[in-house]
Amino acid sequence: MVLEINTALKFCGINPIGQSIDFKRHITFRNQLPDDRFEYNTPNKYTNEIILEKLINQNPKIKNILKELNLPVKINQTNLHNLLDNHCKDVQEITMGIAENLPFSLQTKVNKKSLKNAAYLHDIGKILIPDEILNKQGKLNEYETKIMHKHSELGYEILKNTDLDKKTLNMIRNHHQNAKKSGYPFVTKDFRADLDLQILTMADKYSALTEKRPYKEAYTPQQALTIIYSDVKDGKLHPFVFKALTNYVEKIKEANPQIV
Repeated sequence: MVLEINTALKFCGINPIGQSIDFKRHITFRNQLPDDRFEYNTPNKYTNEIILEKLINQNPKIKNILKELNLPVKINQTNLHNLLDNHCKDVQEITMGIAENLPFSLQTKVNKKSLKNAAYLHDIGKILIPDEILNKQGKLNEYETKIMHKHSELGYEILKNTDLDKKTLNMIRNHHQNAKKSGYPFVTKDFRADLDLQILTMADKYSALTEKRPYKEAYTPQQALTIIYSDVKDGKLHPFVFKALTNYVEKIKEANPQIV
């Protein structure tokens, strides 16, 4: 694929700031879950069904969001495991691949820990999206789309009272936003799509496009890159991040020639 990017788009958004195992560590989710102990320090600790139930029950805003959508508070753990084992792991791998293919001056500004955690947990809000919407065979109607668009905000609300850092939480909330603020959920005028968020957004979109979903077949890497490049031309994503993605994809293709 020939890229003709002569000038970097002017984004005030590209202005970013900048696991060890801990046995017997006593994790307290901001003093709200003092009895839960974990023997590892990975994002998996936030995906346990018992912990998720506690986090959801302790945040009344989650119930209010679902009430406005006429939805019950119902956890779909099977869907969550499917997402974590497939899409989320894929997004996590792609984000790291993009980060490693950035110019060195930008690589040093990536918060890899926050980015890796956000990539793995970015779709956790889908645990509250009804299966008939999440896995619908066909296009969503307006009401269903409104529900689906709430998953990023729900993910943020589920995890905001944990010990995840603010940067990770904001990436989970805003992984469908962009430098032009035309995504979702709503953001204020001082919102900036920084480097880490743009990496996550691009990785998520590339993964989604190249996956087979109930409502579509998988796109080829070339097709997916072409679609994402339209977002670059529209000013939603930075060309340096896109170039890093294309370099990563080319390396994957070189290692696996059978990939079209």
